[in-house]
Amino acid sequence: MPRRLSRRRLAARWALPVALALLLPTACTGGDGGAAGGSGATPSADVPGDIVVASGRDVTGKNGVRQRLIDAWNARQEKAGSGYRARLVELPGNADEQRSQLLGALQSGSAAYDVVNLDVTWVPEFAAARLIGPLPASLLDQDVIAPVASTARWDGEVYAVPFNSDVGLLYYRRDHLRQAGVQHTDLSGGVDWKRLRKLIETLNDHKPAGYEKGWTTQLAAYEGRTVNAVEAFASAAPEVTLTDEDGHYDATVEELTQGIAELRRRTEAPYILPDAAHSDEAASLGDFAAGRTAFLRQWPYAYPTLSQTFPGDRLGVTALPGRAVLGGQNLAVTSASQRSGKAADLIRYLTGKESERCLLDAGFAATRTSAYVDDSVTCAVPAAAPSAAPTGEGADTMPRDAAGRPAYARHTLLPALQRAVHRPRTPLYGAFTQTFTTQLGALFADDPPGDAELAQRLDEALREALPD
Repeated sequence: MPRRLSRRRLAARWALPVALALLLPTACTGGDGGAAGGSGATPSADVPGDIVVASGRDVTGKNGVRQRLIDAWNARQEKAGSGYRARLVELPGNADEQRSQLLGALQSGSAAYDVVNLDVTWVPEFAAARLIGPLPASLLDQDVIAPVASTARWDGEVYAVPFNSDVGLLYYRRDHLRQAGVQHTDLSGGVDWKRLRKLIETLNDHKPAGYEKGWTTQLAAYEGRTVNAVEAFASAAPEVTLTDEDGHYDATVEELTQGIAELRRRTEAPYILPDAAHSDEAASLGDFAAGRTAFLRQWPYAYPTLSQTFPGDRLGVTALPGRAVLGGQNLAVTSASQRSGKAADLIRYLTGKESERCLLDAGFAATRTSAYVDDSVTCAVPAAAPSAAPTGEGADTMPRDAAGRPAYARHTLLPALQRAVHRPRTPLYGAFTQTFTTQLGALFADDPPGDAELAQRLDEALREALPD
């Protein structure tokens, strides 16, 4: 076998220009109007002005918790007379479109972003391309949940800091289970796939009103399919990560066959809603809320919404059977920022203990253990004014514990994050997920190939997409 290149040497190969799928308008330019290109040098001293933070949509809504945290930091800067102010720019589109926008903007210098909020899978790519710079190791302390912390490192250095995390969870309709005659409807202690199938078989025999099939998830041809497949692969063969620590493809046909067989079992017709093959997060959430299924694989952000839809004890949430994939976003400083020092200071505030508690209280998965277990850590940022629900009641019906956290946070969400698995970590993640999603689409076709045949196809395609 030929010797593999080191990460340092691979960086040059992976830092090739990426085709610009969409350039951001110059209206996103930072405070002093200067362009920021991927190859620009960082000045020796910060230039006072706006620190522009580029991020995807805040799922907590208008005047969401991210904006309120930035407002609180700005208030501190104004009081100190520092001359700095953070400004949040929300990128349109889905995650794939946002990645393309950020790559295009940072490589071309079309937008002067100082801080970028990256999906955890993008960190190796942006670091290897030198679009983001190393950060002080002190920003990543022992309070950050271990699997979450590892998403921030590449090539032995800290390139980002976890802002909010994510992990797959299993939501379930306790009212549906009761209507089907199930005696014990509290699954908060966990459930494996064998028991889940038996519960679905009971539901299929005693269908509640509106019920069609047992569970649904996100299997459309986008990142949702990759996530679900990686969860199945990791459950079938826990030692298989698909890539090694340097981002190279590292699996065998036999291992792929095991993963495909598990994914096929999870998506068998008697158990899963047929629409799942074409569903994303929004569609699957809607099907679950409409009562078409009793179980739903979703992210933590759905907890506040579903708690409002199903008040009382109609809703349950527990760990996903098997292994669950880690998601989330990390904050990084762009290599061309003229305010890199102050930008790192902003990140330190946004990812600190109190800020993470604010994120948890708002419905995000916090990245720090203290947010879940330390009652002395509280959120000092004022909550957003509650919007009126259609019934006239307050919008916040999320069950909370005695300390004000989401009720499921300490005993369900935190353990799930601590056990979560990564998607492959590679600077070529875009090529990986495109290949993985496309090849596995055959499993949901009218005449799917056998497990071994599909594994052989997948192996050949991944070797081409992730060359040594």
